[in-house]
Amino acid sequence: MLAFHTTKTRTLVVGIICIVFNILMYASPLTVMKMVIKTKSVKHMPFYLSLANFLNGIVWLIYSLLKFDINILIPNGLGALSGLVQLILYATFYKTSRWEDDEDDIKSRSEVQLSNV
Repeated sequence: MLAFHTTKTRTLVVGIICIVFNILMYASPLTVMKMVIKTKSVKHMPFYLSLANFLNGIVWLIYSLLKFDINILIPNGLGALSGLVQLILYATFYKTSRWEDDEDDIKSRSEVQLSNV
């Protein structure tokens, strides 16, 4: 605990933890992006979440450029890039998505099957 005795050290450690979690937040849609590329369908990737991800990254990126803060610039620059890739994927695979499959999935999930006993 003596390593975290000074305010400067505690601030550095908490800042690094926040940067790591911020990068993880922006990288979390990578699994969905992989599924979009594999299935060539965007029905599992919500558009407004991708748009909000991109806009949030851009706003914080602009703020970090105004304040010249590298600790805000790096994770939010990666976040803006991630959001841009998501929007490009959405635009690329939107027309190849089969939206009528959603109705079949909802109907099949709502039906209850009984076994013959």
